[in-house]
Amino acid sequence: MFIGHFAAGLGAKALAPRASLGTLFLAAQFIDLLWPTLLLAGIEQVRIAPGITRVTPLDFTHYPYSHSLLAVLGWALLVATAYLLRTRERRAAIVLGALVLSHWLLDALVHRPDLPLYPGGAQRIGLNLWSSLGGTLIIELTLFTAGLWCYLRTTTAADTTGRWALWGLAAVLLGIYLANLFGTPPPNVTALAWVAQAQWLLVLWGYWIDRHRRVFSRQSIFG
Repeated sequence: MFIGHFAAGLGAKALAPRASLGTLFLAAQFIDLLWPTLLLAGIEQVRIAPGITRVTPLDFTHYPYSHSLLAVLGWALLVATAYLLRTRERRAAIVLGALVLSHWLLDALVHRPDLPLYPGGAQRIGLNLWSSLGGTLIIELTLFTAGLWCYLRTTTAADTTGRWALWGLAAVLLGIYLANLFGTPPPNVTALAWVAQAQWLLVLWGYWIDRHRRVFSRQSIFG
């Protein structure tokens, strides 16, 4: 799952209009932003195994601190609490916590049974939608379209940058997604981890976009 997580961030703007799109992206992708750092530190492991699924060549062998359900619940609470203490925006804090958790739930839909329930636990969760390329495309592209539609219904461009930066981001996300699906596997785990760190640029792009867009009135969103 890739653009499905960014779709969740885009769509969540309707629920937390005061939160920046960059912050929403940060929450929606939080555990995948944490994961490459843990890979580089040798705390978590992944194996590159082309053909292991139709969609990704990655075999997630050990990632209990970023991707176990218990750990994700902890990260969700941390993100929500940090935002609440900083802004006193309770509604947005709840949405951000829910976004962190949504990452695990969406991953559980597509992953092989490799998501642990808690660090050290033997049981693994995963419905393995990645066994079907067509099914994966339908789910993720539908989510992305819906998330983008929600964001467009919630905000409007304040200037030319606000318009083209958003569509540029959509194009880049789709380009990365298709490259991941149909490109060659990463040469090694270290290269994979460093490329994954580039997702921080997409978070920064979200902050940039939101500075050039304004939120519609509530009546405009729902009327």
